[in-house]
Amino acid sequence: MSIQRIFIGYSISLIFGITLGLLIGRFKILDETVGSLITGLQVLPSICWLPLAILWFGLNEQAIQFVIIMGAFLSIAIATDSGIRNISPIYLRAAKTMGVRGMDLYVRVIFPAALPSIATGMKLGWSFAWRSLMAGELLFVSVGLGQLLQTGRELNDMAQVVAVMFLIAAVGLVFDRLIFAQFEKRLRRQWGTAN
Repeated sequence: MSIQRIFIGYSISLIFGITLGLLIGRFKILDETVGSLITGLQVLPSICWLPLAILWFGLNEQAIQFVIIMGAFLSIAIATDSGIRNISPIYLRAAKTMGVRGMDLYVRVIFPAALPSIATGMKLGWSFAWRSLMAGELLFVSVGLGQLLQTGRELNDMAQVVAVMFLIAAVGLVFDRLIFAQFEKRLRRQWGTAN
């Protein structure tokens, strides 16, 4: 259940985070309004979203999904925005000189140039989403690794608590090594920065 929850919440976070980051990075009015709000909300620990989620959605799956999304999407949006801002203006001027405009500019120039920062945001977002999920499952009784951890604590079963903690860390490490490390390696090779 934990893996299913993280896939759903993280996928939604990616869509919203990358889209919002692209918009904030390209439109000054959004940067001055929404950009400041996102930076301010990023400092909130993700567990702070749980009481609000419970009030809005009740004690159900949507509440945990909301916590996962809010835990991840802000860091993804900030990293995407940073990637957009750090694109060399020469790339944009050269593309416009060659007649690249509108969505073509995003697809051919902006998104590929910002991709290394977006990848970093994706990795950070994953770790925040995973932590948010565990916090949500600890506080809201549901099937998952968080519930196993809570059950071990309630039964004073140190072996179960430590085993679940190792399992949580192992899942995070496996996803980092199998997905994000490979993606970053491919990006570095593509950009010519691989060792």
